[in-house]
Amino acid sequence: MPAASHRTSSHHETRPFLAIGLRLLAMLTITIMFACVKWASERGVHIVETMFYRQLFGMPVALAGVMIGPGLAALKTRNIGLHIGRSALGTFGMVLNFGGYILLPLAEATTIGFTMPIFATLLSVFFLGERPGIHRWAAVIVGFLGVLVIVGPGHHEGVSALGVAVAIGAAIVTACVSLVLRQIGKTEQPSVIVFYFTVLPLPFLGLAMLWFGKMHDMETWGILLAMGFFGGIAQLLMTAALRWGPVSLVLPMDYSSLLWSTALGWLIWQNWPGSSTWAGAAIIAGSSLYILWRERIRHRQSLDREISVN
Repeated sequence: MPAASHRTSSHHETRPFLAIGLRLLAMLTITIMFACVKWASERGVHIVETMFYRQLFGMPVALAGVMIGPGLAALKTRNIGLHIGRSALGTFGMVLNFGGYILLPLAEATTIGFTMPIFATLLSVFFLGERPGIHRWAAVIVGFLGVLVIVGPGHHEGVSALGVAVAIGAAIVTACVSLVLRQIGKTEQPSVIVFYFTVLPLPFLGLAMLWFGKMHDMETWGILLAMGFFGGIAQLLMTAALRWGPVSLVLPMDYSSLLWSTALGWLIWQNWPGSSTWAGAAIIAGSSLYILWRERIRHRQSLDREISVN
């Protein structure tokens, strides 16, 4: 799933319960957004329209985040090239994420999205030169086994091979975005990154709307408006959560999205995940959490070494 991940500023106090609450609320709002994407598609909205309205209706929220946070002056940047690259990659990831949720039931698409930390670990080897140890490699292998459990014999009848492939592609691209954000987040404010990601793709999507845009009924417009609003709110909530709590505290809350997607899938489409989905979700979540825990251990060891040297 395309989401912003950033460092917590050192000068802010840690408020763990606030951070956890904000992240849980973020997972609810982003699940609502994906449910709206799937619902709109079933009402005849093309994916190009969905992406355009996601950005357009999310723009006021992104602008409000900048105004409430660092202020409009923060939009002056010397890193516009990085923003353009991040926006292009994020837009491609959004196509795949939306496609995965359109092709799969909500719970299954959400579960496969949990593989993002696994792919981030693999990509860090090739692009950042990191050297994961045996523990993290084992977690990666176990995570892939979790995906096989979901798509193997006995899976839910709504799980298509194409949908799984698109969802896995979305997780890979989202992992790439997370690596880019590690770099751009060193110099740019989180709300500024969200703003540029929202605004920069709009001219190109607007041009594509000349071929794909069409009129819809009032209920469909309401769904599209809700999609953009909740998508923008989700990004701001995720950013705010990381402002008040460390990554190791807030990221495990992302797995609550499986509960929200299961509930919405049942309420709107009467879909209930099969036993293989629950089993695969437990395996993937466990492996991803283990990777996160090992990352925290490595960070502590690095800090201890720096202290001992100094």
